[in-house]
This record gives sequence, structure tokens and C-alpha cells, in this order.
Amino acid sequence: MIEILSQSHDDVVGIRVDGVLTDADYKEALIPLLEQAIAEHGRARILVEMAETFAGWEMAAAWDDAAFGIAHRADFSKVAMVGGPHWVVWAAKLFAPFISGQMRTFPAGEVQQAWAWIDAA
Repeated sequence: MIEILSQSHDDVVGIRVDGVLTDADYKEALIPLLEQAIAEHGRARILVEMAETFAGWEMAAAWDDAAFGIAHRADFSKVAMVGGPHWVVWAAKLFAPFISGQMRTFPAGEVQQAWAWIDAA
């Protein structure tokens, strides 16, 4: 499940993910929101807060994530990943060189620090 966070504004999209992300989560919620932010501002910043119960992606959702990320690799100025299992942190570090913006991971307890970083221009 994807929850759009109320702190989202302008080119900053904040989401909280929980459980297993689905193809519908991407196609009906996240991708349209990110496309709108990119269309309006040229680039976007995204903060992803992972709940303790975050369990990953369905195969179709993983494909959506990878395909969107590759197609828009130059369209993100900052990506913040907060919390999540260790494998997510490793995956973020592995794919960080494939985006043109900055990517940073934060431990679960540092969500306010992540917002401060993502909001800093």
C-alpha cells in the first residue's frame, strides 16, 4: 500500500509504503503523482518512508518501479529512503549511480532528518 504524505508539496512527493506494493499502487497512485510533479517542475524530489511491515514488491510492481526509474533517471534531483529492511538499503545503494540526482538512506528513526534533507534546495 502507498500512502501519499501530507508534507508533499510542489516538486516534493512523500510516500509511506506498507505491506507488499502492487502494480495498482504504482499505476493508480505513485506514477501519476510523480509524472505530474515532473511535468509541473521539471524534476522531482521523493521521500519514501518504509513501515516496519513493508515486505517488498509484487513482480509487476517491481517492474513498474524499475521501468519508471530508468525512463526518468534524470528527472529526480533527490531521493530519500527512510527505514526498511537491509536489502532495500543495499538495493538503493546499488541503483544510486543510475539516477542523476542525489540518493540518501536514513534509519527508520530519522524521518525528520530525511524531510529536512529532501526539503533543502
